[in-house]
Amino acid sequence: MTTNSTTPAEQLTIVADIYLYFDGLFEQDDIDSDTLFASSYLRGLISLVATEFGDESQAISSALIEGVTQKIILAKTELAPQDYAIVNNFWLGMRKNVSFK
Repeated sequence: MTTNSTTPAEQLTIVADIYLYFDGLFEQDDIDSDTLFASSYLRGLISLVATEFGDESQAISSALIEGVTQKIILAKTELAPQDYAIVNNFWLGMRKNVSFK
């Protein structure tokens, strides 16, 4: 799924949808480095948390969303304040298009 925005064009319902969305960002010519950084960082966190619940074909659950959110909160100690804000804001914006059970 490729979009002209950093916000997904459609609802993300399974983990694979999130990965496809991230992959689509890298295909855009006008994407900024902050977005690429945030999406790469989040992909790693989502992959880490998702393995606790299943594989990439699993539905996005509230537990998965909460797990990623907690990992982002913990990342505050390892990221520079500006990088943390970039990742957190990207996650908050992306969550608006996540449909979970």
